[in-house]
Parts: sequence; structure tokens; C-alpha cells
Amino acid sequence: MCRVFAGQDPANYAFETRSVRLMGHSTSVRLEARFWAVLEQIAEVQGMAMGRFLSLLYEEALEIHGEVGNFASLLRCCCLNFLELDFDRQALGAAACQAGEAVPA
Repeated sequence: MCRVFAGQDPANYAFETRSVRLMGHSTSVRLEARFWAVLEQIAEVQGMAMGRFLSLLYEEALEIHGEVGNFASLLRCCCLNFLELDFDRQALGAAACQAGEAVPA
């Protein structure tokens, strides 16, 4: 069983650092490549560019919690939630409708 996990392509867990702009400030976020791939899927499902998605997520987390202590960890947990809940376009669209937001195309 461990070979399934241990034998994966090292590119999946290689770190990638990307520059992002959060609330007008440039910063960088360092995540494993696989997490960036999942975040790209989430942004696509949300109908947003990656930068806009990350910025909006940061702003919403700040509004809800008053601070964002570890944004990289928040992003990793978002990826796990996305994969665990097996979201698809309809589920996210329905959630957006219930919240009164625009539904992604």
C-alpha cells in the first residue's frame, strides 16, 4: 500500500512559490505542486482567475476570523475539503445560489 503513496512522481510534492497580490500587497505563497493543481481546479470551478480566487478567499477568511494566521495552510485545507467533498460545478453553483452570489458558467 505504501508504494502507492511513496512511489508517486516527486514533481507532485516539489515546492512551487508563486507571487500573489492580497489586499493590494504583493506576497509569495509556497505550496507543493499538487496543491497548486487543485487550487487551479477550484478557481476554474468558481469561474475565476487564480489570483482573484486567492485574493477573495483571503479577504473572506479575514472577514470571518479577523486574521489569517497561515494562508498556505488554509489553502492546503481548502484543497483537502474540495477533494473530500468531491465538489463539482453544480454543487458549487448551488452553494453560490444559496448565498446569493453569481453562479459560475
